[in-house]
Amino acid sequence: MITVASLQAEEQRRIVAACFARTGLTLEQLWLRYFALGGDVSELELEAFLQGLVPLPRIQRDMVAHAVNERLEEVSGVRQAPYSRAAGENTRPRGPLAALVGLLDGARRTPPERLPEIIAAAGRALDLEVAVYLVDDDQRQLIPLPDGSAPDRVPLAVEASTAGRAYRHADTLPAGEPEGARLWTVLLDSDERLGVLEVKADADTDLSDPALRTQCRWLASLSGRLLAEARRYGDGLDTLLRQRPSSPTAELLRQNLPPSAAATRDVSVAGGFEPVHDLRGAAFDYALSETTAWLAIFDAGREAPHAGLMVTAALAACRSARREGRGLRDQEAAIGTALSAQFSGGALVRGTLAELNLADGTLRYLQAGGEPPLVFGAAHEETTVDSDRRPPLGAGPPGRITTTRLRPGHLLALHTAGLSDARDADGTRFALTGSLDAHAGHVPSETVRRVLQAAKSHCHNGFAGDAGLLIAHWSSHV
Repeated sequence: MITVASLQAEEQRRIVAACFARTGLTLEQLWLRYFALGGDVSELELEAFLQGLVPLPRIQRDMVAHAVNERLEEVSGVRQAPYSRAAGENTRPRGPLAALVGLLDGARRTPPERLPEIIAAAGRALDLEVAVYLVDDDQRQLIPLPDGSAPDRVPLAVEASTAGRAYRHADTLPAGEPEGARLWTVLLDSDERLGVLEVKADADTDLSDPALRTQCRWLASLSGRLLAEARRYGDGLDTLLRQRPSSPTAELLRQNLPPSAAATRDVSVAGGFEPVHDLRGAAFDYALSETTAWLAIFDAGREAPHAGLMVTAALAACRSARREGRGLRDQEAAIGTALSAQFSGGALVRGTLAELNLADGTLRYLQAGGEPPLVFGAAHEETTVDSDRRPPLGAGPPGRITTTRLRPGHLLALHTAGLSDARDADGTRFALTGSLDAHAGHVPSETVRRVLQAAKSHCHNGFAGDAGLLIAHWSSHV
């Protein structure tokens, strides 16, 4: 029997499909947008829906329509795909979709410092009280962002609070506290941890309800992406998170770094530096694809003249060559050319360039005066891949490319001399391999945070060189 509702659903599908044809998106691109909104059908099912072969539930149809409208607004400024509705019903979406739509619409052309208010409003659409806490630059405290609702919120310690535990484990955790039960859920931009969301609900709400936790994850995922984007075009949020002044060189280097963490199905990477506010001459880089993970770490020394500019030039030259499809040897040559062209008195940058084949674990790397890579196996055995010293980038003959093979579950670590050579007052070196072994079981970004914090405590923040660490965890699904 054909009902009015089924006719309306088919009419919506027909118009949505026609609007999709005008977006210029591929099916995969549309599915990614739909999935980011919380959609839960596969790309194949989405294609079948657009072709009229299978129906979708009402909320899923509306998510597809919203993904199409987002793109139409980008290219023409006009939304044309209809949302589902019954006769006489208000067309405004409700429930989870209303929260996500409200967040997306509210965030458009919004100053960064106003985003916490918009996220809180999205929470109210779910009958939840939501507050944003972002981690400070030192990753020691979670700082509450003002949203006009509760000015008495205080910073929370990453190491000594339920909120901090949710951040450390990149998880959603309940907390029964004097002010009432709540959920803490990590804020992520892809795999980069930004902070946590505090979620409060009515007293009769079951915080262990899987549907509630799913909605919180949707909200946290979209909020994290919007917060990360906003921090790229405004200083309002960063001003609140800064615990101490940052040097101009540190600002330059940090702005040129990729996100501190990222992942694909087969590999997760994370990196960081200390001292974060006085970084002088080190940087890392990576690029992930379906088949390959490219990794690089550079170090010009803290005391070398123009160290920050030299490392920035090396980083830019490496990226340029890599994005042209050139391999490790050509990347090394491009860096040498850039350094000699821009620094007439000579410039030496130590570093390691690496290429990991995600299909079979083949690791090819070129060491140029930097520290040898470390590999930790599933049983936490540590291996130095190659300890032979090479001339720095920009000096001497080309470095030798070394090849080895990782196994699924292996952790690869690239680091600077400033980390492995950090010393306490008695001159004892920091036990880098021991620290990596102790913390390798955490998510990669937490491993990096813990190792750098341990090194910072060991030398009482008296680093003789920039302490940099870049790790990659290979978990092949082949």
